[in-house]
Amino acid sequence: MAEKKADKKSKEMGEMKGASKDEQIGFHKGSLSTLAKERQELARILQIVEQLMQLHIGALKELGVDLEKEAKDAMQPEGTKKPEKPIEDML
Repeated sequence: MAEKKADKKSKEMGEMKGASKDEQIGFHKGSLSTLAKERQELARILQIVEQLMQLHIGALKELGVDLEKEAKDAMQPEGTKKPEKPIEDML
């Protein structure tokens, strides 16, 4: 799929070589305008996701969940976690 997009883009750029300078300028300005709008939309989506995450974090804190402790536990590699029972009890 990415190859098709790359081929299409290189074909468009190849066609642009024969276009006048004004046409090329218009093409690139239009592309930048479209990409700027896409970037704004992406930033808006990220803001919404961040707000939703904050709401869930707040709800978990109200329910007494210690997120900092869970984050620390999640950051520990599997091999370094302390076993639930002492090793002597397992033997």
